[in-house]
Amino acid sequence: MLESEIWVEKYRPRTLDEVVGQDNIVQRLKGYVAQKNIPHLLFSGPPGTGKTASAIALTRDLFGEIWRDNFIEMNASDERGIDVVRHKIKEFARTAPIGGAPFKIIFLDEADALTPDAQAALRRTMEMYSRICRFILSCNYVSRIIEPIQSRCAVFKFRPISEEAMKAKLVEIAEKENLKITEDGLNALIYVAGGDFRKAINALQGAAAFGEKIDAEAIFQITATARPEELRDVLDLALNGNFLEARATLEKLLVEYGMSGEDVVNQLFREIISSNFDEKLKVVLIDKLGEVDFRLTEGSNERIQLDAYLAYLSTLLSRKKKEEE
Repeated sequence: MLESEIWVEKYRPRTLDEVVGQDNIVQRLKGYVAQKNIPHLLFSGPPGTGKTASAIALTRDLFGEIWRDNFIEMNASDERGIDVVRHKIKEFARTAPIGGAPFKIIFLDEADALTPDAQAALRRTMEMYSRICRFILSCNYVSRIIEPIQSRCAVFKFRPISEEAMKAKLVEIAEKENLKITEDGLNALIYVAGGDFRKAINALQGAAAFGEKIDAEAIFQITATARPEELRDVLDLALNGNFLEARATLEKLLVEYGMSGEDVVNQLFREIISSNFDEKLKVVLIDKLGEVDFRLTEGSNERIQLDAYLAYLSTLLSRKKKEEE
């Protein structure tokens, strides 16, 4: 393989045995390989958890050398209308398998982006050509797939990759690439990835460009992510009534890491959940943070919204004391 290759592709699983962190799903898929037959499949779960990798690895294990001739991958977010189902998918589905394979496989990534009409057309196509074609659908939100399609598929729900599985694989990749990764650097990768293995590998490759030794500082800089303790400081300062100091600290983080308002909201949410705050206080903080997140999604000014959130926190405890009195 080329040295310049993207590591996500370089270390993509080639067989089901190489899929990381989805042991239960892998065992079930291996059962289909042993039978040399599969039903229609529906993979759902967060990004970077191995859905696409599992679909390709399953096809490789089933068909061997001729897998490329009997497999097509399409992204439904690019072509999401009914015409793509009626023409492109249908044309591939109706042709006979090549090289003695019992059936062909259509892998439809981001299937939850298909319009309801396109999904209804797909349901009929799945029925008509089931003898010579199998569908593997991948989505982030299974609730956006219409019920008739769900009932025609064996559903596999992928979980975020566990810390143990991710650590073991990242250490293996670092050794193959002759990198020295510190323990705090490894923990930073786990924190930044949040269960998304693709994000972890990309962050590792990005940090490797700065040198062979990788620590937490390199990871946080390359991913434009603030350290957890820095966000905690912002929360503590605001809750203690130090609004201007909390605002200045947050301003520094926004400039230093180039974070967006949504990045800050997501990290604040993680820190509130993992903090030692009283449960009632957590409920209030998250409720207000949800309002900020909604306003940012609707296009509000992120600096004003973040400052407003810190202002709210700065007056929260004093308001509670007055209510108690």
